Amino acid sequence: MGRRRLLFLAHRIPYPPDKGDKIRAWHMLDHLADRWDVDLGCLVDDPADLAHLGVLRGRCAVVEHALLPNRGRIARALMGMRPGRPLSLGWFRDARLAAWARAGLGAGRYDAVLAYSSAMAPYALGPAPGPVRRVLDMVDVDSEKWRAYAAGARPPMRQVWAREARTLLAFERRAAAAFDRTLLVSREEAARFANLAPEVAGRIGWVDNGVDLGRFDPTLPFPASGEATLVFTGRMDYRPNVEAVIWFAGAVMPLLRARWPAAAFSIVGAKPSPDVLALAQLPGVTVTGEVPDTRPFIAAATACVAPLRIARGIQNKVLEAMAMARPVICSPQAFEGVHAVAGRDLLVADDAGSWVEAIGAVFAGRHPGLGPRARQAIEAGHDWTVTLRALDAALENAPAPRQQEVAA
Repeated sequence: MGRRRLLFLAHRIPYPPDKGDKIRAWHMLDHLADRWDVDLGCLVDDPADLAHLGVLRGRCAVVEHALLPNRGRIARALMGMRPGRPLSLGWFRDARLAAWARAGLGAGRYDAVLAYSSAMAPYALGPAPGPVRRVLDMVDVDSEKWRAYAAGARPPMRQVWAREARTLLAFERRAAAAFDRTLLVSREEAARFANLAPEVAGRIGWVDNGVDLGRFDPTLPFPASGEATLVFTGRMDYRPNVEAVIWFAGAVMPLLRARWPAAAFSIVGAKPSPDVLALAQLPGVTVTGEVPDTRPFIAAATACVAPLRIARGIQNKVLEAMAMARPVICSPQAFEGVHAVAGRDLLVADDAGSWVEAIGAVFAGRHPGLGPRARQAIEAGHDWTVTLRALDAALENAPAPRQQEVAA
């Protein structure tokens, strides 16, 4: 008897694993390819990523892709706009890829389907001649992100984001009802969705994000620095990251430099927005733009900071810095879902004053064991080889390795 066949659908090409959603997707795909014959269907938003299709073909039986560059996405979304339909579904819609997925399902090619993100749910729901196990990895409750955007926006965008939050939540609930199992990125995110969609609470679970512990290894030979340097890593055209560094540079850095004049803040990440680039004019602030590898910057940091005010799920930037045994200071929002103890494994700060106190304590050497304890916490709670067992259980229709039901 041959291996079972899996259809893996992703809203963004899952290689290279250089940003949050691609990191999770790649580790899931790489893990499942050892157990299933995988057909991958994915969207590609950056033409440069087409160069990586060969890596994916080396792990998958079939790779089918559709190029949907960012240019023109707003027009596609507006063209697909219907009463009650979220704009983001049009953003990720490709008729040819959808037809390919439906054809495979209709031919009985697959034993299971994994749709990565709610945007790919419509691709996974074609009719099949036999039983197909269907799992949706929603990752985050994206409707909550739009709700947060609306809360801080002015008209008319307040109304646009509020509509997206409302219509997307309705779609997320319908999608979860159509799948055998819906997964999210953390217990906390799963509980939040169960409260929003109580009718499917019994079929909601989670797969914690992990870290490549071999790649983010503090014993690797990266340069170290004794300077009072703070590092933030992330894609710098992503609104939560942009808002986080603008707030930190404006509210925290002046207070911090009044006490620690040598304090420096490095913003490390691709595609910095104009507002982020402007921060480089501030004393002590550096904007690197895209770098080939973030690890040397993390390794050289006195501390890594994650001052996000809007955050969904588990922040890879926090996990990676902790895995590198660096002191990490984060907001309560960025701490959510991390298997660690605040005050022991990392520090949590909220307002500007508490951020200055926490960073100053690290600069003064009052937390000498914080970095090593951070690494230990990640090894214990965010090892991909452990976290992905819950994905295997979801696809096998088997009990999860720990209780995965979430009370509404």
